[in-house]
Amino acid sequence: MAGKRSRLGAGKRAPLLPGGVGGPWPPEFGAQWHWPLQVRAVRRGVLLAAWTLLAIPIQALMLVLPGRLYVRFARLYWAVVRHLFGLRLRVVGAPAAGASGGTRPVVYVVNHSSWLDIPVLGSALFGCFVSKDEIAGWPLISTVARLGRTVFVSRDRARTREERDEMQARLRGGDNLILFPEGTTSDGSRVLPFRSAFLSIALGPELPLVQPVSLVYDRLAGLPTGRPARQLFAYYGDTGIGTHFWRLAQWRGLRATLLLHPVLDPSGFADRKALAQAVWLAVAEGAAALRQNRPPPQPAAAPAPAPSATAAPALV
Repeated sequence: MAGKRSRLGAGKRAPLLPGGVGGPWPPEFGAQWHWPLQVRAVRRGVLLAAWTLLAIPIQALMLVLPGRLYVRFARLYWAVVRHLFGLRLRVVGAPAAGASGGTRPVVYVVNHSSWLDIPVLGSALFGCFVSKDEIAGWPLISTVARLGRTVFVSRDRARTREERDEMQARLRGGDNLILFPEGTTSDGSRVLPFRSAFLSIALGPELPLVQPVSLVYDRLAGLPTGRPARQLFAYYGDTGIGTHFWRLAQWRGLRATLLLHPVLDPSGFADRKALAQAVWLAVAEGAAALRQNRPPPQPAAAPAPAPSATAAPALV
């Protein structure tokens, strides 16, 4: 750090980094390098747009061909998106679909802090996303979502039963679902309470498996992230998606960690509230461990239903 202070000069503040974050960062992220960082963001944007325009007709063709090639191509699409964005992924544990031999559909229940969650999860899991219906009106993004067979849900209580039936029909048809039961994005430093209504799809005559998943962005510029850096990843508040992309795409050395917890069987819980609490507890504790840069626990056997918790893990 002494070398950094000598570069900046006595009494001068460290330059602002992409996104307006200041502090004593490595010299290569100083103000004199803003132009190359912006070139990096433009290059990534162009490559992502080109790959998406190429992938759209391929996925459209996969959807009309026999078999389920469209599922594998969707995973390939998101893996390339993540690679082009420069985001590495560490996965701890195994998806439930692999562990169960695919005999029962799976609902992956994940904490949500950024649009980046989509390429991260899409590149690691075979499943359809459950998303707010407002995304259905976004140019290009809505096309990608529909080709990925995303299930759109609204805030209209009158449609709750209809939307639940649609998701249960997807599960009966052999699809896995990726669910964000917080109902919104967080700032990346905590896991918001889960809405038990989202987990009503896990109850019924044909029960799917439920797998809690913790997702944390734990490296920026190759260094462990603290709260300010995690807020660079988080997409929440009034920030536009274009502004957020531009700010984050200038960085390198990005990494996300995905912690796949033991599978839960909904039949072991009295109701959806008990199931939601057990899933939230697993996701929140796993995310807290990852945020503290502690070695993530190695998932083993599924635990017994967890008792209710009254307090969330501390913010770190």
